[in-house]
Amino acid sequence: MTAEQIVTKMFDDDAFSRWLGIERVLIEEGHCILKMKVRKEMVNGLGTAHGGIAFSFADSALAFASNASGRVSVALECSISFSIAVKENDILTCEARELSLTNKTGTYLMEVTNQENEKVAFFKGTVYRTSKEWKI
Repeated sequence: MTAEQIVTKMFDDDAFSRWLGIERVLIEEGHCILKMKVRKEMVNGLGTAHGGIAFSFADSALAFASNASGRVSVALECSISFSIAVKENDILTCEARELSLTNKTGTYLMEVTNQENEKVAFFKGTVYRTSKEWKI
């Protein structure tokens, strides 16, 4: 399967990523770019996007980038740092880049930016690469 076919299958089965409103801009092995718009129901009591929104957005990018290489991969460890607040109607872009890939693990860096190209969050994730290959 190609990277695009794998991610299309994942996306079609991923109700949460679809609820987030994620748009796939670029899909390659070990690399992807996603976009989404922050909606009213994603904003917390302080008037900013709930931290879980940026985390979930970056987590989806991690899943797509790591699985696009052809082996089923699952998150082992993830962390996020928020640099500026995200607001309703912000258009977010997340770029996932592979930092390291071994037979058993992969490490990725996701940068989340807003429509002003300001970096709003940095997410680092490590995945476990199972022996199971993606198949149609």
